[in-house]
Amino acid sequence: MAPLLKRAGAFRMPLGAAIGLSLAFAALLPARATEGTEVFADPSKIAAIGGSITEIVFALGEEDRLVARDSTSRYPEAALKLPDVGYMRQLSPEGVLSVNPSGILALHGSGPKEAVDVLKTSVPFIEVPERYDRQGILEKIHIVGKALGADGKADALAAEIDAKLKAAEKQTASIKERKRVLFVLSMQGGKILASGSDTAADGIIKLSGGVNAVEGFSGYKQLSDEAVITARSDVILMMNNAGPAASDDELFANPAILSTPAGAARKVVRMDGGYLLGFGPRTADVIHDLAASLYGGQAAD
Repeated sequence: MAPLLKRAGAFRMPLGAAIGLSLAFAALLPARATEGTEVFADPSKIAAIGGSITEIVFALGEEDRLVARDSTSRYPEAALKLPDVGYMRQLSPEGVLSVNPSGILALHGSGPKEAVDVLKTSVPFIEVPERYDRQGILEKIHIVGKALGADGKADALAAEIDAKLKAAEKQTASIKERKRVLFVLSMQGGKILASGSDTAADGIIKLSGGVNAVEGFSGYKQLSDEAVITARSDVILMMNNAGPAASDDELFANPAILSTPAGAARKVVRMDGGYLLGFGPRTADVIHDLAASLYGGQAAD
């Protein structure tokens, strides 16, 4: 066990790279069923692991229960005042346990497995499943609320968020010609790493009235030049904080990208990764913003 007991921070990586990898790796994990019956016996000192989990706790007005957060939890700003126990996929038991939590709320995919196994035997641990659709967001709210003994607040927040999500999705209901969107996670070595199905990027593109320009695989995959051209993307979607970002000039200098409608029009949309792919209380705002970027005045307010 000794190798696991490294101090929090020993595994630090740049925040943007951590968020990008976190979102990418999440797509490769199997979906988890919702049990919805777990409640902390003592919810007074909770460590929140996962940006959307932390956001939900704050949105519920239960932030006084938090004693720590992970490095992907960057919103709201008040969360930054909490101790940071490290990157959610590179946790160390010693780092998390150093804040003496009475319970741990962790987004599915937190790891590594060996560290999570140690934490599960040390303190009450509730894993929150991740799904990239409207219902998945509502599930997270209910599970977090139940875990904290705040069911009533969770019901009210879920109803509010559900109404906002439905209204946001209606913005593009009348759009006939859907934009083909290529989500590019990275361009290392000039190679396009793009999002397939079963990913946060695929989910937010669909909710915003777009069509994922690539199909036939789940998770993230490096595309050949031919596949990039065949995808015929109208818009390139990227995170603006996922490590060293490719500039517009670098992006559109790529011959395959340049051969697409998006390349010809130099159409790229960039958003903060935690905001764009978080699937939490702010996702209705993301849908509104992305739909406006894709369709302009065609998207109904």
